[in-house]
Amino acid sequence: MKFGKTIKIFLIDGDPNGRMSCELSNWTGKAYKIPRIKIKDCSDRDDLTSTGVYLLFGKDDEGKEQVYIGEAECVLKRLSQQLTQKDFWNEAIVFVSKDENLNKAHIKYLENRLHEIAKLVNRYKVDNSVVPTQSAISEPDRAEMEEYIENIKMLVNTLGHKVFDDKREIKPKQKQEVFLIKAARGADAQGEPTSDGFVVFKGSIAANTTVPSMAASFVKLRKTLLEKGILKSINGLLEFTEDYIFTSPSLAAAIVMGRNANGLEEWKLKSGQTLKGYETNDKNSVV
Repeated sequence: MKFGKTIKIFLIDGDPNGRMSCELSNWTGKAYKIPRIKIKDCSDRDDLTSTGVYLLFGKDDEGKEQVYIGEAECVLKRLSQQLTQKDFWNEAIVFVSKDENLNKAHIKYLENRLHEIAKLVNRYKVDNSVVPTQSAISEPDRAEMEEYIENIKMLVNTLGHKVFDDKREIKPKQKQEVFLIKAARGADAQGEPTSDGFVVFKGSIAANTTVPSMAASFVKLRKTLLEKGILKSINGLLEFTEDYIFTSPSLAAAIVMGRNANGLEEWKLKSGQTLKGYETNDKNSVV
């Protein structure tokens, strides 16, 4: 992702909950954020009748964030069709080219790669029933489209969705800090604080049992993670099958340890420094 770029957001209807256009300095692309109920008002946007890619955002029946990724040679026409074909979504984010330089091969490539990234990151449920076909484009065009994708990722995040953001914080290698828990009943986990909470890494092991005094809400969450396959019994151990973001370090620690826990004290660096000491820059907080 590139930094130091200026993002310009324009409220088309003068309403922060209405339609928005979004541009990035020195980029020929343009984004629109459109509430579902405003699709019918978009006939005043000539560039939405051109070729582009779009994302539909909403939630599934269980309340999980959901996205559909598509492409179209006339984006507005396709969005109008999606009003009757898909009912989960409540807003769309559309990307078109200001110089009309995106062709069918380009948007097919973008659709495939965005789908691939969203599935890999695994923050949102991806609604596409089939994997979009990746078009064959030249090496220079691929390089251009990959840069286009980086700008899409930046603007989608700016417009309120982390569908393409890695669950783990991206940091210089020398600054990466991994926190550990090794405790009773087999708990052996790694993770790190992020802007969304605390992520426990794939492959971490949670305690295989819980104590009777563990909060009922924590027991229920562990059961849910097991039902969804995020926690899986492997050779008698409960293993995380993917990176999973908890809303707080304490919730993460409780699920890992199978008991109520203070995550600020339980998560520690290899040096023994607690997360609490790390966040307060207390270098002497080694237990």
